[in-house]
Amino acid sequence: MKRVLITGKNSYIGTSLENWLNREPDKYRVETIDMKNESWKDENFSQYDVVFHVAGIVHVKEVQNNEHLYFEVNRDMAFKVAKKAKTEGVTHFIFMSSMSVYGIESGIISLETPLNPKTAYGKSKLEAEVMINELQDSTFKVATLRPPMVYGENCRGNYQRLSKLARLVPFFPEINNKRSMIYIYNLTEFVKQIINDKSTGFFFPQNEEYVNTSEMVLLIAKAHGKTVYKTRIFNLLIRILNVSIIKKMFSDLAYDMNMSSHPLDYSVSSFAESILNTERAKVT
Repeated sequence: MKRVLITGKNSYIGTSLENWLNREPDKYRVETIDMKNESWKDENFSQYDVVFHVAGIVHVKEVQNNEHLYFEVNRDMAFKVAKKAKTEGVTHFIFMSSMSVYGIESGIISLETPLNPKTAYGKSKLEAEVMINELQDSTFKVATLRPPMVYGENCRGNYQRLSKLARLVPFFPEINNKRSMIYIYNLTEFVKQIINDKSTGFFFPQNEEYVNTSEMVLLIAKAHGKTVYKTRIFNLLIRILNVSIIKKMFSDLAYDMNMSSHPLDYSVSSFAESILNTERAKVT
């Protein structure tokens, strides 16, 4: 039996992994701890085989007077957790990082793409990666995950904004872009395999197919019994507008598929199935 500690009680990814592993109680014993106060320092880590560190600041608007919080939580606390885990005999540490460490809003990311984060979030995640991986040795293995946008039932962030838009508009721009995304239960299955294999290194999990924003909007609308029509009328305006949110919605931003290979298949739902499952959760 694998004894798993998830740091980040009530976090979206942490709770999803807990539920995913608890489907097999004979194989996993899962516990979570709250990282919002200092009580985690009194937790006995020696009873666990693996620590999955997912706690951090995300979905918070960055302003100058809160930048320090990103580094205190996403970097310093993450390192302290990893160091405590190693000191107390945990042999496997999984760190949830982000695609943000590359610092780009458009393009295809390959193994040769430089790490150049632009935001406090991305910088704090990259600095945490470096510090945590320096702890790795023959008895303490580190796996670093850099997933793209995560979506699924009850998720937060940009997916929800797009979902709301898809349920309101009759027309949507037809743009042929491709983006890497990952459905929450494809991600939790991936993490389960990382735990099982005691894998080390850097990982870039994503859905087995790229996402086209226009097609995703149509699928969301269809899940609610609505029809949205694609149009190219707005395409020129979209290309001219230099607005960050528009760029994020319609540009390419993807991992080279070769980066996301893994010995085992972790796709539990196709993209179309994942959208249907996600949207069904809104009406149940």
